Amino acid sequence: MQTQQNTVADLPDIVVGQRDYDELVAFAEALGGPLANAAEALLNELDRATLVPQDEVPADRARMNSVVTFETVDGFTRIFQLVYPDKADVDKQRVSILTPIGRALIGLGVGQSIPWAGRDGHTHILTVKTVTQGA
Repeated sequence: MQTQQNTVADLPDIVVGQRDYDELVAFAEALGGPLANAAEALLNELDRATLVPQDEVPADRARMNSVVTFETVDGFTRIFQLVYPDKADVDKQRVSILTPIGRALIGLGVGQSIPWAGRDGHTHILTVKTVTQGA
């Protein structure tokens, strides 16, 4: 089992809109109990973001409600919309911002790659292929 710990220097630059940032921080800070660790991981991810006004987030950057197509190093292509947990539904290709893959996607741009910890305990790498802004 691979358990590599990445440093911030190893991770790609991410860009997050101020409105998304404020809403996600408030959301994460309100969570506790069994979601506390996921909330803390989301806050850590947001801490490394470059913040810009919401209307200045580049179109090719994943933000809340974006539909992101990405490829894993094993050649699998996935398409997910990045949503809050209450809207998450893998069967409808909607992934929660609290999941490892959801946290990995926020703020990434087309062509960027990032490692993320899968449910299997291994570190995987994904590369963003397309980003389409959702509703």
